[in-house]
Amino acid sequence: MALKVAVVGATGRMGALSCRLIENSDDLELAATLDSKSDLAEILQADVVLDFSIPATSPKVVSFAIEAGKNVLVGTSGWGAKEIEAVRKEVESSQGVGVLIVPNFSIGSVLATRFATTAAKYLRDFEIVETHASTKLDSPSGTAIRTAEQMASARGAQNNPGTVPASKPQEQRARGQLVEGVPVHSIRYPNANAKQQVILAGEGEVLRIEHEAVSLTAYEAGILASLRYLPKVTGVQVGLDVVLGLAPLLSEGFLTK
Repeated sequence: MALKVAVVGATGRMGALSCRLIENSDDLELAATLDSKSDLAEILQADVVLDFSIPATSPKVVSFAIEAGKNVLVGTSGWGAKEIEAVRKEVESSQGVGVLIVPNFSIGSVLATRFATTAAKYLRDFEIVETHASTKLDSPSGTAIRTAEQMASARGAQNNPGTVPASKPQEQRARGQLVEGVPVHSIRYPNANAKQQVILAGEGEVLRIEHEAVSLTAYEAGILASLRYLPKVTGVQVGLDVVLGLAPLLSEGFLTK
């Protein structure tokens, strides 16, 4: 029997892509398509929910799905540690419901973040530069937030010497937004490809880890794999890493709970 999916944000770029993928799949069925004017109750006719709304709306969609007992896949960008922890508390009181949060559905992007997280254990300084089209509503991107959080967790108690001094932030205003102590710089311009570069430096050397999605097809395999994995999810799980069965890089913190 096909898995019935409700897509929230169906008229957006990623939502429309997901609808096409679901319609062309033999084991998935498009049960409902919701836009900004839709009643969230429409998701009740589906087995699971795919959220590609906007950052301001996404938490409401997730809460509604949890209350309705529907597993939900969150593709909306902008989710960080604080938001994830809030959802985790919601899920704890809802038996059997699962939330899967995927900041980026590109397999290459997930691998780049893992490489950067590993490198952060060994190289002293690091910063992140991420680029998206000017139509993207949030900054930093969800991918950049997750990358920064993972890199900071990999460093543990060690400070990132390259970060902005907490005592004198006014002297370093152009150094980007700090995410867990990691400077993140967001660039937006029309028709830009989604791109992230992590720059790490050690004594006498610089390492750059870069990923660029040049087409929406980069996300197709990740979206389908995540939807097929979604019914198995209990509690809150984060990242395409989980879907792909990649071993956790970190042994502590919210990322591996």
